[in-house]
Amino acid sequence: MTASLTAPLPAPRAALAVANPWSLVPPLGNLDAYISAANRLPMLTLEEEQEFSRKFKLENDLEAAGKLVLSHLRLVVSVSRQYLGYGLPHGDLIQEGNVGLMKAVKRFDPDQGVRLVSYAMHWIKAEIHEYILKNWRMVKVATTKSQRKLFFNLRSMKQRFKSDDAAADLGTHRETLNPEQVQTMARELKVKPEEVIEMETRLSGGDVLLDPSPSDDGEDAFGPIAYLTDANHEPLAVIEARQRDVLATDGIATALDSLDARSRRIVEERWLKVNDDNSGGMTLHDLAAEYGVSAERIRQIEVAAMKKMKTALASYV
Repeated sequence: MTASLTAPLPAPRAALAVANPWSLVPPLGNLDAYISAANRLPMLTLEEEQEFSRKFKLENDLEAAGKLVLSHLRLVVSVSRQYLGYGLPHGDLIQEGNVGLMKAVKRFDPDQGVRLVSYAMHWIKAEIHEYILKNWRMVKVATTKSQRKLFFNLRSMKQRFKSDDAAADLGTHRETLNPEQVQTMARELKVKPEEVIEMETRLSGGDVLLDPSPSDDGEDAFGPIAYLTDANHEPLAVIEARQRDVLATDGIATALDSLDARSRRIVEERWLKVNDDNSGGMTLHDLAAEYGVSAERIRQIEVAAMKKMKTALASYV
């Protein structure tokens, strides 16, 4: 809760003149006591409201501002109850509403011809809306003005459509909107049908942990992180891929240049040549017959050539 929740129970109307008006609100931790106290605080008359507003505006009288806030705490409690269906703590909703109320008091002009209660309603709702949008899901579901309007009206209108279906005895309770209902909602809220469908899709889904914790039986849980990770652009993988490319081109070419003609041909035939049928090059016996030596001698030449190439490739690693 805000600083408004830090002192003893409220006193009668005359107590509004005390030096610290926040002392009328009960201690932090008892929400029911706070709501009860806020509802018992007396409302200001028009003359008192204008007097305190002018004192705060012209003289920066914080005591006058405190009295304006105190007299409208019940309004915040009332407005916050409208948003309990979003699963967020009532105390937090009241807290955010109180922030909006303070902003309204700061900006209120008593000469505009409206009461503070009407002016503050917008600021209270705006602050609660922002809190809900930030905390209802890990990913923000509404950013534009039309999306915010849809977010706070979609569920209530769907409930209305369900009630209409039940009244018509259709026997069906759709979880999704039919095309006619989409058009009706878009027309009433003055948005595009595509935006209604998109917001309904967002609200119907839930949060999914990218990297879930291991399950109770000790096995690793499988989450989106397992198939969404792009290892191709991981810095270490990129460096390794570049090194492999250099070894496969410049490195191999340099290593082959370090061999004599016979050793190079043996290596190329044994390891680098691929025929049209995807088979390898010549065998040890084929090369032995061509050079008039034994297959074992060809193998020895091959081993010596590989060692020489490995030494040449060391500068590329």
